Amino acid sequence: MSERITTYAEFWLYYLREHSHPGSRALHYVGSICGLASLAAAVLVSPWFLLVGLVVGYGPAWIGHFVVEKNKPATFGHPFWSLISDYRMFGLALVGRLRPELNRATLAAKVGKQLTSAN
Repeated sequence: MSERITTYAEFWLYYLREHSHPGSRALHYVGSICGLASLAAAVLVSPWFLLVGLVVGYGPAWIGHFVVEKNKPATFGHPFWSLISDYRMFGLALVGRLRPELNRATLAAKVGKQLTSAN
């Protein structure tokens, strides 16, 4: 992570830029669904499903980063904010409100570059 991030609001915009490719986001959604299913199985069947949940939850998302986006998962730098953002992104996509957030993140990056280059 090349940017110094100190607030969740800053992280959210960074997170969205790191998930700009639709294929990567789709893999994150698969991981989110599998993670929730594993959590339910851990409660209903066996706690061992928590371990399964780590693999099936993070596996597709990390494939999205390393193969599709060619970047490093934000989980490594901000694990709690990243988990929150995974489900926030998924929720916004489900209700059709993700595109404006993606546009805002892209605009913030362009404005930030302009401000940085003006100094």
